[in-house]
Amino acid sequence: MRTLHFGLRVTDLERSLAFYTAIGYQVLGSVPETAFGSLTMLQLPDDDFVTIELVHDPSRTELDPDSRLNHFVIQVESMEATVAALAANGIDAEEPVSPNDSDDFLTSWVTDPDGNRIELVQWPAGHADGITAADMAN
Repeated sequence: MRTLHFGLRVTDLERSLAFYTAIGYQVLGSVPETAFGSLTMLQLPDDDFVTIELVHDPSRTELDPDSRLNHFVIQVESMEATVAALAANGIDAEEPVSPNDSDDFLTSWVTDPDGNRIELVQWPAGHADGITAADMAN
């Protein structure tokens, strides 16, 4: 089993689409009417699959803090290039830090228009494309 995608509630679909496309996501398609509201499917350019589903109910102008996501993680190739590209698109990223005090394992955070936190991760060279059991042993 593996995670397919997650549904993220948003209050202003156009504002959220502007944010997520500025990060680098692309719209794959949408489902206009569901029990939850409209669904907009997003994927990163190098991914084969949808990873975010923006859930928008126009009648909900505020989000219940209990219905939000804690955070999600995006892997980046170069933290420096990513932070610069985000800044060029008007998105402020927190100063990158290294969880293990190295120069090649970096994390940073951005916050979307609805207050959802997104962690950016630059893995060290040779690291798997996700968290593995080897990471848990450290």
